[in-house]
Amino acid sequence: MTRRLRLAVPNKGRMVEPTVRLLRDAGLVFEEHDRSLVARVQNFDLDILFVRTNDVIEFVGDGVADLGVTGIDLLAETGAELPRIRSLGYGRCRLAAAVPTDTPHQAIDDLAGLRVATAHPNTARRFFEERGVPVEIVPISGAVEVAPRLGLAEGIVDLVSTGSTLAMNGLRQIGDVLESEAVLIANPAADRERAVEVAAIDTMLSAVIAARGRKYLMMNAPERRLAELERLLPALESPTVIPLAHAGMIAIHSVVGSDEVWSLLPRLKAAGATGILVLPIEKIVP
Repeated sequence: MTRRLRLAVPNKGRMVEPTVRLLRDAGLVFEEHDRSLVARVQNFDLDILFVRTNDVIEFVGDGVADLGVTGIDLLAETGAELPRIRSLGYGRCRLAAAVPTDTPHQAIDDLAGLRVATAHPNTARRFFEERGVPVEIVPISGAVEVAPRLGLAEGIVDLVSTGSTLAMNGLRQIGDVLESEAVLIANPAADRERAVEVAAIDTMLSAVIAARGRKYLMMNAPERRLAELERLLPALESPTVIPLAHAGMIAIHSVVGSDEVWSLLPRLKAAGATGILVLPIEKIVP
């Protein structure tokens, strides 16, 4: 009997909440307990393993888990060669180089000959070696931002989201090392031997990801204005057009980006659209 598929996800940190929300939005039903390592999904043959963030890649690589959710930065740091199934659209950040604001350094190359503190020593070392910039990497496990203030290093390489933490610690960014976000990874054997089950999970998640950031528009309009309205609507393929009971009137249904809606509505009205409805989308399966 084939065992249930296993998905390893972080049990602490910034990726926990969006990961659990994505799984629930995908329709997976499970109970999450603070002290429980395993959550059994009730409506799919899947067990969710809640493990330390740094253990997700090891679990997947060793075959303890078939799939995992981790960050590109962690994959780069470990050097693990694991199949990336899908980018998940959250956890976006940058691994960036920064220096104290009162120093003259303006670019990555200005760090030549200096000490750089980081919690990502392998990634940082490869980056500087590839650029031909000789630096001394100072590995540090936490509070990287305070390293220059303590005299441990002249610069740092650390994860940055908004840059506010750098500013609070008197630092400014001088270059990007790596772009990162959450990704779904797979054990190579599971990707080959359990491809159907892995594809099912991927479809569940990708349908939710595709729907996020999009809205469903419904409107009525004179049929003679259809061509004008079609030019305004950036639909997935083409809008759905339905004849209405009143002669010469149609209903138009279309999918648009959430960021486009408010600038689009006045133009649709000017082109003759009325009774416009803006609806959320739960899932999109291409």
